[in-house]
Amino acid sequence: MEQLTYERLQENLQRLKLSRAAEVLDTIVSQSENSGGSYLSFLDHLLEEEVAAKERKRINTAMKIAGLPAAKTIEEYDFSFHPQLDKKAVMELFDLTFIPKHENVIFLGPPGVGKTHLAISLAIKACWHGFKVYFTTMNTLISKLKESQSKGKAYLNSPLVIVDEMGYLPVDSREAYLFFQFISCRYEKNSTIITSNKSFTDWQELFGDPVIATAILDRLLHHCKIINIKGHSYRLKEHAFNQKLFPPKGGDETMNVLPG
Repeated sequence: MEQLTYERLQENLQRLKLSRAAEVLDTIVSQSENSGGSYLSFLDHLLEEEVAAKERKRINTAMKIAGLPAAKTIEEYDFSFHPQLDKKAVMELFDLTFIPKHENVIFLGPPGVGKTHLAISLAIKACWHGFKVYFTTMNTLISKLKESQSKGKAYLNSPLVIVDEMGYLPVDSREAYLFFQFISCRYEKNSTIITSNKSFTDWQELFGDPVIATAILDRLLHHCKIINIKGHSYRLKEHAFNQKLFPPKGGDETMNVLPG
Protein backbone atom coordinates (compact mmCIF):
# COMPACT_ATOMS: atom_id res chain seq x y z
CA MET A 1 0.00 0.00 0.00
CA GLU A 2 2.79 2.41 0.91
CA GLN A 3 4.51 1.72 -2.41
CA LEU A 4 1.29 2.35 -4.32
CA THR A 5 0.79 5.61 -2.45
CA TYR A 6 4.38 6.65 -3.18
CA GLU A 7 4.04 5.87 -6.88
CA ARG A 8 0.74 7.77 -7.09
CA LEU A 9 2.32 10.74 -5.33
CA GLN A 10 5.25 10.73 -7.74
CA GLU A 11 2.90 10.51 -10.70
CA ASN A 12 0.74 13.37 -9.45
CA LEU A 13 3.76 15.56 -8.79
CA GLN A 14 4.93 14.98 -12.36
CA ARG A 15 1.46 15.66 -13.77
CA LEU A 16 1.33 18.91 -11.81
CA LYS A 17 4.80 19.72 -13.17
CA LEU A 18 6.26 19.89 -9.68
CA SER A 19 9.52 18.40 -10.92
CA ARG A 20 11.70 19.59 -8.05
CA ALA A 21 9.28 18.19 -5.47
CA ALA A 22 9.33 14.84 -7.28
CA GLU A 23 13.13 14.93 -7.40
CA VAL A 24 13.60 15.50 -3.65
CA LEU A 25 10.62 13.49 -2.44
CA ASP A 26 12.70 10.55 -1.20
CA THR A 27 15.08 12.80 0.70
CA ILE A 28 12.34 14.80 2.40
CA VAL A 29 10.38 11.66 3.29
CA SER A 30 13.50 10.22 4.95
CA GLN A 31 14.21 13.47 6.80
CA SER A 32 10.63 13.70 8.01
CA GLU A 33 10.61 10.09 9.22
CA ASN A 34 13.93 10.51 11.05
CA SER A 35 12.91 13.76 12.73
CA GLY A 36 9.38 12.68 13.51
CA GLY A 37 8.05 15.80 11.87
CA SER A 38 4.37 16.48 11.28
CA TYR A 39 2.56 16.09 7.99
CA LEU A 40 2.39 19.88 7.73
CA SER A 41 6.15 20.31 8.12
CA PHE A 42 6.74 17.60 5.51
CA LEU A 43 4.41 19.32 3.05
CA ASP A 44 5.92 22.72 3.85
CA HIS A 45 9.45 21.48 3.17
CA LEU A 46 8.42 19.80 -0.07
CA LEU A 47 6.66 22.90 -1.41
CA GLU A 48 9.52 25.18 -0.31
CA GLU A 49 11.86 23.16 -2.51
CA GLU A 50 9.51 23.49 -5.47
CA VAL A 51 8.98 27.23 -5.01
CA ALA A 52 12.74 27.84 -4.71
CA ALA A 53 13.41 25.86 -7.89
CA LYS A 54 10.75 27.77 -9.83
CA GLU A 55 12.13 31.08 -8.55
CA ARG A 56 15.63 30.16 -9.71
CA LYS A 57 14.24 29.21 -13.11
CA ARG A 58 12.33 32.49 -13.33
CA ILE A 59 15.43 34.53 -12.53
CA ASN A 60 17.61 32.60 -14.97
CA THR A 61 15.02 33.10 -17.71
CA ALA A 62 14.72 36.82 -16.95
CA MET A 63 18.50 37.23 -17.04
CA LYS A 64 18.70 35.37 -20.34
CA ILE A 65 15.96 37.51 -21.88
CA ALA A 66 17.72 40.63 -20.58
CA GLY A 67 20.83 39.65 -22.53
CA LEU A 68 23.22 40.10 -19.61
CA PRO A 69 26.78 39.26 -20.71
CA ALA A 70 27.70 37.81 -17.30
CA ALA A 71 26.32 37.22 -13.82
CA LYS A 72 28.02 39.72 -11.53
CA THR A 73 26.59 40.53 -8.12
CA ILE A 74 27.23 43.49 -5.88
CA GLU A 75 28.75 41.14 -3.30
CA GLU A 76 31.54 40.42 -5.79
CA TYR A 77 32.41 44.08 -6.31
CA ASP A 78 35.65 45.10 -4.58
CA PHE A 79 34.92 48.47 -3.00
CA SER A 80 38.32 48.41 -1.27
CA PHE A 81 40.00 48.79 -4.66
CA HIS A 82 38.29 52.18 -5.11
CA PRO A 83 38.33 53.75 -1.63
CA GLN A 84 37.18 57.14 -2.96
CA LEU A 85 33.96 55.65 -4.33
CA ASP A 86 30.88 56.57 -2.32
CA LYS A 87 29.76 53.08 -1.31
CA LYS A 88 26.64 54.38 0.44
CA ALA A 89 25.47 56.10 -2.75
CA VAL A 90 26.04 52.92 -4.74
CA MET A 91 24.29 50.64 -2.25
CA GLU A 92 21.28 52.96 -2.08
CA LEU A 93 20.67 52.19 -5.76
CA PHE A 94 20.00 48.57 -4.85
CA ASP A 95 16.73 49.41 -3.14
CA LEU A 96 15.61 49.93 -6.78
CA THR A 97 13.37 52.89 -5.94
CA PHE A 98 14.83 54.72 -8.96
CA ILE A 99 12.95 52.32 -11.30
CA PRO A 100 9.34 53.09 -10.26
CA LYS A 101 10.37 56.76 -10.11
CA HIS A 102 11.62 56.52 -13.72
CA GLU A 103 15.01 57.92 -12.74
CA ASN A 104 18.25 57.25 -14.60
CA VAL A 105 21.65 56.12 -13.37
CA ILE A 106 24.97 57.04 -14.98
CA PHE A 107 28.27 55.37 -14.10
CA LEU A 108 31.27 57.43 -15.22
CA GLY A 109 34.92 56.41 -15.07
CA PRO A 110 37.92 55.13 -17.00
CA PRO A 111 38.01 51.57 -18.40
CA GLY A 112 38.19 48.73 -15.90
CA VAL A 113 36.87 50.43 -12.75
CA GLY A 114 33.73 48.29 -12.57
CA LYS A 115 31.04 50.39 -14.25
CA THR A 116 29.62 47.42 -16.16
CA HIS A 117 29.88 45.20 -13.07
CA LEU A 118 27.70 47.61 -11.07
CA ALA A 119 25.22 47.99 -13.92
CA ILE A 120 24.87 44.20 -14.29
CA SER A 121 24.46 43.83 -10.52
CA LEU A 122 21.57 46.29 -10.58
CA ALA A 123 20.07 44.45 -13.55
CA ILE A 124 20.19 41.14 -11.67
CA LYS A 125 18.56 42.69 -8.61
CA ALA A 126 15.85 44.15 -10.85
CA CYS A 127 15.24 40.71 -12.40
CA TRP A 128 14.83 39.25 -8.92
CA HIS A 129 12.14 41.81 -8.20
CA GLY A 130 10.23 41.13 -11.40
CA PHE A 131 11.28 44.12 -13.51
CA LYS A 132 11.81 43.51 -17.22
CA VAL A 133 15.41 44.39 -18.08
CA TYR A 134 17.22 44.92 -21.38
CA PHE A 135 21.02 45.07 -21.64
CA THR A 136 22.86 46.40 -24.68
CA THR A 137 26.07 48.13 -25.68
CA MET A 138 25.94 51.57 -27.26
CA ASN A 139 27.19 50.18 -30.56
CA THR A 140 24.53 47.44 -30.67
CA LEU A 141 21.79 49.88 -29.65
CA ILE A 142 22.68 52.26 -32.47
CA SER A 143 22.53 49.37 -34.95
CA LYS A 144 19.07 48.43 -33.71
CA LEU A 145 17.85 52.03 -33.80
CA LYS A 146 18.79 52.17 -37.48
CA GLU A 147 16.44 49.29 -38.24
CA SER A 148 12.95 50.11 -39.40
CA GLN A 149 9.92 49.21 -37.30
CA SER A 150 11.77 49.89 -34.04
CA LYS A 151 8.57 51.01 -32.31
CA GLY A 152 7.48 48.63 -29.57
CA LYS A 153 10.91 47.07 -29.11
CA ALA A 154 12.17 46.00 -25.69
CA TYR A 155 14.98 48.56 -25.72
CA LEU A 156 12.36 51.29 -25.87
CA ASN A 157 9.72 49.94 -23.49
CA SER A 158 11.51 47.89 -20.81
CA PRO A 159 11.30 49.40 -17.32
CA LEU A 160 15.10 49.20 -17.11
CA VAL A 161 17.53 49.43 -20.02
CA ILE A 162 21.31 49.33 -19.57
CA VAL A 163 23.40 51.02 -22.29
CA ASP A 164 26.99 49.93 -21.79
CA GLU A 165 30.22 51.34 -23.24
CA MET A 166 28.94 54.73 -24.35
CA GLY A 167 31.85 56.76 -25.68
CA TYR A 168 34.13 53.92 -26.77
CA LEU A 169 33.22 54.24 -30.46
CA PRO A 170 32.55 57.40 -32.52
CA VAL A 171 28.97 58.49 -33.25
CA ASP A 172 27.98 60.30 -36.45
CA SER A 173 25.25 62.94 -36.71
CA ARG A 174 22.50 60.52 -37.71
CA GLU A 175 23.42 58.12 -34.91
CA ALA A 176 23.45 60.99 -32.41
CA TYR A 177 19.94 61.97 -33.48
CA LEU A 178 18.71 58.37 -33.18
CA PHE A 179 20.16 58.17 -29.66
CA PHE A 180 18.45 61.44 -28.79
CA GLN A 181 15.14 59.95 -29.97
CA PHE A 182 15.80 56.85 -27.85
CA ILE A 183 16.41 58.97 -24.72
CA SER A 184 13.39 61.16 -25.48
CA CYS A 185 11.15 58.10 -25.90
CA ARG A 186 12.12 56.80 -22.45
CA TYR A 187 12.20 60.19 -20.72
CA GLU A 188 10.07 60.15 -17.53
CA LYS A 189 8.54 56.82 -18.61
CA ASN A 190 11.27 54.28 -17.87
CA SER A 191 14.74 54.10 -16.30
CA THR A 192 18.00 53.94 -18.21
CA ILE A 193 21.44 53.04 -16.86
CA ILE A 194 24.41 54.29 -18.86
CA THR A 195 28.09 53.47 -18.40
CA SER A 196 30.60 55.77 -20.04
CA ASN A 197 34.30 56.54 -20.03
CA LYS A 198 33.57 60.11 -21.14
CA SER A 199 32.92 63.00 -18.79
CA PHE A 200 29.88 65.15 -19.57
CA THR A 201 32.13 67.90 -20.94
CA ASP A 202 33.28 65.44 -23.62
CA TRP A 203 29.79 64.54 -24.80
CA GLN A 204 29.64 67.44 -27.25
CA GLU A 205 32.67 66.02 -29.03
CA LEU A 206 31.28 62.47 -28.76
CA PHE A 207 27.99 63.34 -30.45
CA GLY A 208 29.53 65.92 -32.80
CA ASP A 209 26.76 68.44 -32.16
CA PRO A 210 26.53 70.64 -29.05
CA VAL A 211 22.76 71.08 -29.50
CA ILE A 212 22.09 67.32 -29.63
CA ALA A 213 24.51 66.66 -26.77
CA THR A 214 22.83 69.28 -24.60
CA ALA A 215 19.37 67.93 -25.42
CA ILE A 216 20.45 64.38 -24.50
CA LEU A 217 22.05 65.49 -21.25
CA ASP A 218 19.05 67.67 -20.39
CA ARG A 219 16.71 64.65 -20.48
CA LEU A 220 19.12 62.16 -18.94
CA LEU A 221 20.16 64.33 -16.02
CA HIS A 222 16.73 65.75 -15.15
CA HIS A 223 15.99 62.71 -12.94
CA CYS A 224 19.34 61.01 -12.50
CA LYS A 225 21.78 59.53 -10.02
CA ILE A 226 25.44 59.91 -11.04
CA ILE A 227 28.20 57.63 -9.78
CA ASN A 228 31.69 58.85 -10.69
CA ILE A 229 34.34 56.16 -10.24
CA LYS A 230 37.95 57.32 -10.16
CA GLY A 231 40.94 55.00 -10.11
CA HIS A 232 42.87 52.31 -11.93
CA SER A 233 41.65 49.33 -13.90
CA TYR A 234 40.80 46.39 -11.66
CA ARG A 235 41.36 44.02 -14.60
CA LEU A 236 45.03 45.08 -14.74
CA LYS A 237 45.57 44.62 -11.02
CA GLU A 238 47.46 41.35 -11.42
CA HIS A 239 49.15 42.21 -14.74
CA ALA A 240 52.90 41.80 -15.09
CA PHE A 241 53.43 45.56 -15.15
CA ASN A 242 51.20 46.23 -12.15
CA GLN A 243 54.11 47.72 -10.21
CA LYS A 244 54.02 50.66 -12.63
CA LEU A 245 50.27 51.07 -12.20
CA PHE A 246 50.10 50.32 -8.48
CA PRO A 247 53.46 51.34 -6.95
CA PRO A 248 54.11 50.41 -3.32
CA LYS A 249 53.95 53.15 -0.73
CA GLY A 250 56.85 55.50 -1.11
CA GLY A 251 57.37 54.50 -4.75
CA ASP A 252 57.01 56.50 -7.91
CA GLU A 253 53.37 57.48 -8.35
CA THR A 254 53.69 59.60 -11.48
CA MET A 255 51.60 57.18 -13.57
CA ASN A 256 48.20 58.01 -12.16
CA VAL A 257 45.92 57.70 -15.17
CA LEU A 258 45.49 54.79 -17.52
CA PRO A 259 45.43 55.59 -21.22
CA GLY A 260 41.85 55.72 -22.50
